[in-house]
Amino acid sequence: MRILASLSSVLLSAVLPTLSAASGFDCAHINADGFKYDLSPLGGVHSLYHVEETETHVVNTTYVLDICNILKGASIRGHLKCGTSKNICGFQYKYPVDGSEETSRAFPIVGLEHLGHGSKDPEITRRKKLDPAEEGLLVKLSGGNYVDDEGKKKDAGAVLEFQCDPERSGLEGLKTAKEDKDKDEKEKDWRRREEGGDDKEQPPSDRSQSLEFKSFGQADDDSYVLKLNWRTKYACDHYQEGNKGDSSSRWGFFTWFIIILFLCIATYLIFGSWLNYNRYGARGWDLLPHGDTIRDVPYLFQDWLRRVVNTLQGSGSRGGYSAV
Repeated sequence: MRILASLSSVLLSAVLPTLSAASGFDCAHINADGFKYDLSPLGGVHSLYHVEETETHVVNTTYVLDICNILKGASIRGHLKCGTSKNICGFQYKYPVDGSEETSRAFPIVGLEHLGHGSKDPEITRRKKLDPAEEGLLVKLSGGNYVDDEGKKKDAGAVLEFQCDPERSGLEGLKTAKEDKDKDEKEKDWRRREEGGDDKEQPPSDRSQSLEFKSFGQADDDSYVLKLNWRTKYACDHYQEGNKGDSSSRWGFFTWFIIILFLCIATYLIFGSWLNYNRYGARGWDLLPHGDTIRDVPYLFQDWLRRVVNTLQGSGSRGGYSAV
């Protein structure tokens, strides 16, 4: 029963990503107008920061996203929770200029509904259809919501413009999880200095990063849309064609072949040992199926190696008659 339970868990872990891809956006297998794209190298949790200042308050918003998988634990920042089944979340911190208490909230922008139901309703368009001079992809995703200043709940989504840039991987300037926390602390320190009037400089920003914030606001259909630009070589139309025969794909197939072969051999040995133990009460080497043959393998290999050496030595000897 334990074996069946472990096998079922393995099968579920293999099937769930496929079901998730079928219900939303599969970043590794994108087909648009006959062109194939693989954006999976851009996967992982990434963060963007945007600061907006008005006469009454300063709003610092952190956008957290993973285009290839749900955010899981990354959707929780302190006391703010966005939803573990989301792909893009916003974490907003509002600091009043008069020094009164700050407010904060989290809002989902893209992702599945609670417990994985629903759809992100992806819309994928090649940029060349919109502008023949531009190359890349325009991806529209939904599944979120946003409460406006009047307290009304509106639909939310995102528009990601993947721009073809052969010189960029798309990961330039992106931070790790630890660096992300350090950045948050620096932002808070800067805000405290700003409120105290000791330092009026703007918070640090990295304009060299490939993923850039464009805007977040209300669209024509009354929904709220996050717009991002992402420069990467993986959005180029012919990048996949030039990398079909790379060694990584061949190595991937060979790795899977070795893993499957190992699992088959291990299953055969375990099942055979269990059968010999329960049926015959075998112990030690006798547990293994065909244990005699396995014990003889080293000797059989030595005999085979000796024959090969003798064959090679015999082929090198001279033929014909020798003088008397």
